[in-house]
Amino acid sequence: MTQDWLLNITNLTKEYEHRGKIIPVLHNLELKVRKGEMCAIVGASGVGKSTFLNVVGTLDAPTRGEIRVNGEDITHLSARKLSHFRNKTIGFVFQFHYLLPEFTALENVMMPGMIQRNDKGALRKEAEEMLNEVGLAHRLTHKPGELSGGEQQRVALARALVLRPPLLLADEPTGNLDGKTAAGIHDLFFEMNRKYNTSMLMVTHNLELANRMPRTLELKDGKVVDIKSAQ
Repeated sequence: MTQDWLLNITNLTKEYEHRGKIIPVLHNLELKVRKGEMCAIVGASGVGKSTFLNVVGTLDAPTRGEIRVNGEDITHLSARKLSHFRNKTIGFVFQFHYLLPEFTALENVMMPGMIQRNDKGALRKEAEEMLNEVGLAHRLTHKPGELSGGEQQRVALARALVLRPPLLLADEPTGNLDGKTAAGIHDLFFEMNRKYNTSMLMVTHNLELANRMPRTLELKDGKVVDIKSAQ
């Protein structure tokens, strides 16, 4: 049924121009993702996995095609509306945490809500609860430089989810972590999905993580193909 789909991508094309030549990256890509669905995205280096996430996440504009989230076409929104939509609807976790070094863990997690000018008292409580969810209730006042790599990525995950966005995009979120720490972060993603029913698209080269995901997509020749699906 239509209402089951959180993300509906139609004829998505992304091209770049380089020295007068058109470089195709995504070509008439089609994809539907259900509410609460977890998808791994795999593929060879350089095929456009990060580009795909950037376009879906509205950080980069498609050349052609349509992206609908909860039925809303977001490909023609103004820059102001798009920024508001992105902050409210999409959480991002990257390979590098991109935490602001001068702010504490709590302040970093509060940042998306601060951008929206949400009530500070309520936002602080939500950020504290989310840091507790990821096991960092004892690190609220620590700055990123005082945290381990795994703890920094946990803060990044808490920041991505503090506003309860329906969609989380992750680009090699544990690529810089050792195996044991990475496994702990992987468990957190599954726990957050179960608790908040957050749809997740996760680019990874980690085959163990991809095998754990209910659905695995391969990006190849500018399109995505299901290579494993629970549906």
